[in-house]
Amino acid sequence: MREQENNFKPVAELITLHLSSFVEILAAVVIAIALIKFMIRYVANLRHPHFEQGNQNVRIQFGSSLTIALELLLAADILATAIAPTWSDIGKLAAIATLRTALNYFLERELRETKTANHTIQKDE
Repeated sequence: MREQENNFKPVAELITLHLSSFVEILAAVVIAIALIKFMIRYVANLRHPHFEQGNQNVRIQFGSSLTIALELLLAADILATAIAPTWSDIGKLAAIATLRTALNYFLERELRETKTANHTIQKDE
């Protein structure tokens, strides 16, 4: 039984490492697509009379994509330290998780406030 566990461990580490890398690449793709869409919509909004309102919507969509990317990057970090982590790895993961969670929290809060403000403005018009 112990021998089977010893044989499986390198395979599990390899799979986890590749999966972590894949999730990081996926996060980068999400950010790249969001950035391209952001730039296209931003330039398109330059011609509209309600430029500021259009930009708020573009920011909300871009911020939502960044939130998804942050969650993917946190998942990749968890995967990277899942197999036989050292205390140093755990400390780094805790610091990264705290920072990314705080960024995500404030980003989501700003998005919620912006959506509420936009909804209020649309009701008034």
